[in-house]
Amino acid sequence: MPQSIIVSDLMNQSGVAFGTSGARGLAEAISNRVAFVLTLGFLQYLTRPGVSSAPFNKVALGLDLRPSSPRILQACATAALHFGITPINCGEIPTPALMLYGLQQGIPTIMVTGSHIPEERNGIKFTLPTGEILKPDEAGIKSQVVELPDGTIDAHGEIKLCSALPLDDSARQLYLQRYLSAAPERFLNGKTLAVYQHSAVGRDILVDLYTQLGAVVYPVGRSDSFVSIDTEAIRPQDHELARMWATQSHQAGKIDAILSADGDCDRPLVADEQGYWLRGDILGIIAARALDADAVVAPISCNTALEKSAHFAFTKRTKIGSPHVIAAMQESIAAGYQRIVGYEANGGFLTGSALTLVEGCTALSALPTRDAILPQLALLALSIRQKKLLSELVATLPQRYTASERVEHFPTAQSQEILAEISNSAEQRATIFPAADYSAIVQMDTTDGLRMTFENGSIIHLRPSGNAPEFRCYVETESKPEILLGKVLKMITRWRGPVPK
Repeated sequence: MPQSIIVSDLMNQSGVAFGTSGARGLAEAISNRVAFVLTLGFLQYLTRPGVSSAPFNKVALGLDLRPSSPRILQACATAALHFGITPINCGEIPTPALMLYGLQQGIPTIMVTGSHIPEERNGIKFTLPTGEILKPDEAGIKSQVVELPDGTIDAHGEIKLCSALPLDDSARQLYLQRYLSAAPERFLNGKTLAVYQHSAVGRDILVDLYTQLGAVVYPVGRSDSFVSIDTEAIRPQDHELARMWATQSHQAGKIDAILSADGDCDRPLVADEQGYWLRGDILGIIAARALDADAVVAPISCNTALEKSAHFAFTKRTKIGSPHVIAAMQESIAAGYQRIVGYEANGGFLTGSALTLVEGCTALSALPTRDAILPQLALLALSIRQKKLLSELVATLPQRYTASERVEHFPTAQSQEILAEISNSAEQRATIFPAADYSAIVQMDTTDGLRMTFENGSIIHLRPSGNAPEFRCYVETESKPEILLGKVLKMITRWRGPVPK
């Protein structure tokens, strides 16, 4: 007899949950059964009236380089076959490249990736034929009742997986061509770039693209094992490596930038000619300027240099997570703005309208999902146009300095309880952040977590991660934010106590 399963019930049982970008959980918790049911729930949801504008008979799948990703992808493909549609294996590919392919083909996509989170965790990111799923779509998927057909379960209670799928390279080629056509031939002639490859799924695409655009490219730091790169919390060793690579390149001549991305290549990493990593929200502002945006959307955690620069006709702040940024970009479209972009503190850059990177070249169609390549190219284009080093472009912005970090192994329920106490009690705030040490709190924002602005201009933003049991801290100051960040991190670590063994 077929088994009936409510998607939300299985998610609760497994601990796999929708966060700021897709469903995430421990890799072992995303069993074949969980991946199969989630995929069937997604595909069923797409058949509801008004969800998908046209029928589809295919779904495109991709994956990052985590050891658990091939198994999970195979479970998703098995679900697609049971649903009666053809799974297309786009292979190891950046998340934005997979979505671009889905948009062009008018089909849904499924990306198996945990992005930047540790190797023992993973995730599944679904997109509609028209773009990313938003929060109402997540609720719709969770409400689905899925039937496991007879013959799908083996003697051990697990899903019988389909055979391996042939690789289709179309999505990779489409993504490369998107950017090759947006700039003149040999556009980056004279530029010397290092590409930090680590275990980013698009590491070879980055080298291929920038080489074809005319740059001298040095691949560095390639890893055979998965490396968790969080663009909002860059590891000390990555700071050291960037300085070393910049110094070594100077000995050979010069370097203009170091380019990289996180695990699924939807969040960029860019270091200037001296090997200093740019904050993602600073990169976002410069990229928006390079693309001559008139409407810019960013989460509440991003640097206030966005507003202080007074460069854009319209700016909007949202909760953290690309679904919230996308929803606000859609509102900007409805309001009549023509050149619409969004970005996040992690550097992920989204576009809500067609934009031109270089005048006279093919305009880039809207890609309303995080992308790592566009902000990198926009930054390089502006440096060429203005004949400035990357560090000089950064210096043109209002000098507000941000830093962020996370305290890992911090239970989400505990962090939420702490923030509720601080938010609701002036006495608690005065005890934890005494005016003598921090200055007086003049503004509080609970859009996402707790963001406090102090009389001296400093900002402290505390929030539980939406993807993992981590407590995140963002600070902004007029100078040396690392001092304030370190102070607050020590406090958060005391709240957590010893890491459970």
